[in-house]
Amino acid sequence: MSLEYTSSEMMSVTAARALENGTTCFVGIGLPSEAANLARLTHAPDVVLIYESGTLQTKPDILPLSIGDGELCESALTTVAVPEMFRYWLQGGKVNVGFLGTAQIDRFANLNTTLIGDYKAPKVRLPGGGGAPEIATNAGEVFITLKHSKRAFVKDVDFVTTLGFGRDGKGRDNVPNIGKGPTRVITDLCVMKPDPDTKELVVVSLHPGVSREDVMEATGWEVRFAAQLESTPEPSEKELEILRELKARTERAHAGE
Repeated sequence: MSLEYTSSEMMSVTAARALENGTTCFVGIGLPSEAANLARLTHAPDVVLIYESGTLQTKPDILPLSIGDGELCESALTTVAVPEMFRYWLQGGKVNVGFLGTAQIDRFANLNTTLIGDYKAPKVRLPGGGGAPEIATNAGEVFITLKHSKRAFVKDVDFVTTLGFGRDGKGRDNVPNIGKGPTRVITDLCVMKPDPDTKELVVVSLHPGVSREDVMEATGWEVRFAAQLESTPEPSEKELEILRELKARTERAHAGE
């Protein structure tokens, strides 16, 4: 009997598996936070989770609503000032992975969380960069997770809030003291990685039941596929159970139960 799971659960489990035990990870709110905490509760108990508000080695019982959620501070080893977090921990090269979400991503893994439309007369204003630009610059590597749609996966982002590889794929060339940048993008359809030469995102793994056509229809550019296209391993019963319980706990807490 095969397990039943949603495409969102597939995405969170796959994103969680990308984090290795013992990694120091700077976590974004939302999908990255869900994946990072699932990793901590399953195969990576020694992962060190850091949030932008200055909470170090935090072990939340429920998923935080924001970086200012008291749950993060209460369950952290310690909390430091935000300038120390960025200057000493992040710029000091002590963060292995930055785990980010976004509103828009383009073929060179640039992220947009600033606005949709024209800069002077935007259709939508988004929350802004927060710590993402610094995380993408200074973390050893960056994982990105978001749901796959033509609205999110565009050929060119409307605004580069957070640098992936620049408008031409060369944005990180010959720049000193900078991390590798995005090394994988995990969606509810597939896993993508930058081409070693051009830095354009290439599909390297399809989730079970997802076709090439599904990915092509949900991507706003002519997406390429790896010659050796893999199939993403399915979630295990234990991973699904822990993820569902985490989300149920979070919902109960946020509902005031």
